[in-house]
Amino acid sequence: MNTVKSYKHKKTFSLESGKKIKDLEIAYHTYGSLNEKKDNVIWVCHALTANSDVFDWWKGLFGENCLFNPKDHFIVCANVLGSNYGTTSPLSINHTTGLPYYLSFPEFTVRDLAAAHKILADYLNLEQIAMVIGGSLGGQQAIEWSILEPHRIKRLVLIATNAQHSPWGIAFNESQRLAITADRTFYSQTPDGGSKGLKAARSFALLSYRTYEIYATTQLEINTDKVSDFKASSYQSYQGEKLVNRYNAYSYWYLTKAMDSHNIGRKRGTVEEVLKQIKAKTLVIGIPNDVLFPVQEQEFMAKYIPNAQFAELNSLYGHDGFLIETEVLTHILGIFLKTADSENPVISLHKIA
Repeated sequence: MNTVKSYKHKKTFSLESGKKIKDLEIAYHTYGSLNEKKDNVIWVCHALTANSDVFDWWKGLFGENCLFNPKDHFIVCANVLGSNYGTTSPLSINHTTGLPYYLSFPEFTVRDLAAAHKILADYLNLEQIAMVIGGSLGGQQAIEWSILEPHRIKRLVLIATNAQHSPWGIAFNESQRLAITADRTFYSQTPDGGSKGLKAARSFALLSYRTYEIYATTQLEINTDKVSDFKASSYQSYQGEKLVNRYNAYSYWYLTKAMDSHNIGRKRGTVEEVLKQIKAKTLVIGIPNDVLFPVQEQEFMAKYIPNAQFAELNSLYGHDGFLIETEVLTHILGIFLKTADSENPVISLHKIA
């Protein structure tokens, strides 16, 4: 069984805002080992509430008998700053006060998440990374990192993500934060503060992760005489409770704020100009019925990233399809890995002109 590791950074970690975090701790998993050329590193950037155990939450794509397996690859996944799975977060102890940070934790950006990955990669002595892959918030981290270190990352896979978070996405996140802060226990500064608000927030979020079609398929009532106690209602409640049992409102609040901050053009130039600076061989994957990250956002990135390839992933699930349709992803990514260095990408992955 692969266990979580931890790296304690000896230097002060400076955030994009200028604020600082002392004693930064990064939780991470590794699988497999480096080959002699040290060119088999696959780095996974996880999404909002996931953790560093990618073999657990991306089964079918990562695992012993999967496309990304420990026999062929050295796989790394780091828990992001602010999450409650071992990396420094609002529930960590502030060594200045001797108490948990809670709402005194400094706000951070996606760029800060990428900077923390860089610190861990330096610690692991990974001079080059064969591929960085991420979906949703993970994709936002991946693209930021590819800009921070254009020569370290050789291949880049961006799934159901964007170069700048949209007003639509920010509105979804703000609605969730309104639900969290409506629960007055959020200000109690206790580990379970805001848990009822978090449950409601997760219910909002799920509607952006899924589609009308999948609810019509999985939550359809057989008993047409019902007037209450619907399957869809109990499903929303169940999913909210699941998150409350494994997460906390403070990490969720801070990480949604970080997602809102995502804009690769900030203090760099236009988004189009910055996309053109990416050196990695890039595959961008969009999901046509993704409500949260519409496919035009991925088409936009593929248009401006030099020689990027674009592929569509069709799924009834919408945004969450990138976590579920692993067989299709395996096919798309398998082709990309074989042809990424070719001057003539295969037909299955069409380049945006």
